[in-house]
Amino acid sequence: MACFVVPGTEAIVITAAALLLRRYEMNKTKVRVIEGADHTEGEDRPKTGFSRKLFWLAGLLWGGVALLAFEHLWHGEVVPFFPFLTAATEGAGAVANMLHEMATVGVTMAILVTVVWAVMVAVSYAIEKRPLEKKAEA
Repeated sequence: MACFVVPGTEAIVITAAALLLRRYEMNKTKVRVIEGADHTEGEDRPKTGFSRKLFWLAGLLWGGVALLAFEHLWHGEVVPFFPFLTAATEGAGAVANMLHEMATVGVTMAILVTVVWAVMVAVSYAIEKRPLEKKAEA
């Protein structure tokens, strides 16, 4: 029914935060473009900004919301006219059912996606910490 509302709300907040953080990062540091530079052994890898990593989370959330909305539309649970959710027309108990589904399924999905993203960020940080390997000379 309305389980995609919770990840959708998180996606809106995360997208706004990522946009603000990207603006802050761009104002704080000058962008360096290094083309064709050789890296030496022990040199650090280029770092991915945290705003970009937040955009990874936003992408995961928006993709999930789009798929869930399409699935609910396909099954007739979401309609393109008011009140948009067919369960909202079923009576007084429908609102309680929708809130219960949002609180259980929606929150669980949002947390699961955020945990997957956190693992992605941890792996990214681990890769960025490794020094670059020396290029083999032929």
